[in-house]
Amino acid sequence: MTENMLLGILKDGITTGLMVAAPFLIVAVIVGLIISIFQATTQIQEQTLTFVPKLLAIAVIGILTSTWMLHMMTGLTDRIFDTISNITR
Repeated sequence: MTENMLLGILKDGITTGLMVAAPFLIVAVIVGLIISIFQATTQIQEQTLTFVPKLLAIAVIGILTSTWMLHMMTGLTDRIFDTISNITR
């Protein structure tokens, strides 16, 4: 296994991990920003007001993007196994 192969696998793994995590992170940031603006304008400082909407939004995004995430992760696994099989040749 060469150094370039290892770096390629690491780059592919990190890229896939970021792409899978991105929808959750983006939605959490947007919902958190909206809730923070709402709390600042109404001066309501309730902790559950920030937690529950984020949890619901992340659950909805998880349901909507689950097939895409599964394809991304299985694609990474296939590429890793292909690389492993090419090492012995």
